[in-house]
Amino acid sequence: MNLSPKDQITTPQVAVIVINFILGTGLLTLPRAATEKIQTPDAWISVILGGVIAIIAGVIIVKLSQQFPEKTFYQYSNEIVGKWLGRLLSIALICYFLITCGFQLRSMAEVIKYLLLEGTPTWAISMIFMWLSLYLVIGGLNSIARLFEIILPLTVILFLVVAFMSIKIFEIDNLRPVLGEGIIPVLKGVKTTALAFTGPEIMLLLIPFMNQQKKAVKALIVGVLIPLVFYVITVIMVIGALSIEGVVTRTWPTLDLIRSFEISGLIFERFESLLLVVWIMQIFATFTITYYAAALGFAQLSKKNIHPFMVALLPVLYIISMIPKNMNDIFKLGDFVGNYALYLFGLLPLLLLIIQKVKGGKYETTT
Repeated sequence: MNLSPKDQITTPQVAVIVINFILGTGLLTLPRAATEKIQTPDAWISVILGGVIAIIAGVIIVKLSQQFPEKTFYQYSNEIVGKWLGRLLSIALICYFLITCGFQLRSMAEVIKYLLLEGTPTWAISMIFMWLSLYLVIGGLNSIARLFEIILPLTVILFLVVAFMSIKIFEIDNLRPVLGEGIIPVLKGVKTTALAFTGPEIMLLLIPFMNQQKKAVKALIVGVLIPLVFYVITVIMVIGALSIEGVVTRTWPTLDLIRSFEISGLIFERFESLLLVVWIMQIFATFTITYYAAALGFAQLSKKNIHPFMVALLPVLYIISMIPKNMNDIFKLGDFVGNYALYLFGLLPLLLLIIQKVKGGKYETTT
């Protein structure tokens, strides 16, 4: 794979891409999804376990991709399992990215319409973000990484400010007793929380773009640990403020937490708009990188220029985003994406890595 210098990205940029991929709808929905499954205040423990599983899966993905340092998954899969099966796996990966794009786009449009632009058609909101994303991805992976480097610090600052301002309504008793019903409920929630960490799979495509491929594992671990901290803080603050009963009855419990308090005397007395800014930036980031990944897949499978595919995919993404008829359908689509990722990235990379090792593949990286 011949890359120009502008295609190269640094190790910190890879970590930032993974972070921005992971931090999406989970900020708003993870507390409810985890609590519904566990039914105890120990959801934050399940989040930690889910993050550990994501790190393990991500390391396996990195080790697999490092066997082919100059190629993406789309290019090396056929060298492991043959032309036709490799192409089938590549198409499955492209479909995953397309469905993820559609889910993120529709989720973003629904929340913006619900909180900011009531009465605005969904298509009008979606089109704005689709065209903005197209403008960004045309600039290539380096342009995407540089924008993500701007988004992340803003996300960290705004999120921490808003989260810890809610401390005034936080009740530690809502988190007690720890493991009051044992470890079994916590383990039941691990699958749900692990699915919130979908994102390390982007490493299947990023390795050949790295200028220091030996540091890929480090970038992956940092890329998962930071969202892990975000998610743990979110779950603890939401459950501590709203209680188990309050969380499971709300569609967007994190937003409801921020809306449940106000601080007089400041420029802003209500802070849900700040959290919404954070969330919109993260959804845009997730949408953009998956959009680019899908276009890259079509380009590499067909050995054509990527730009026509970037334009051609816009109506496809819009159609996918409009398939859900209501919020329940949107959440079902999100569950489908999560389960798709579980089977595609939970077992497949390990299997492919074993096959490659058995075939006598040599581990090699470039610096």
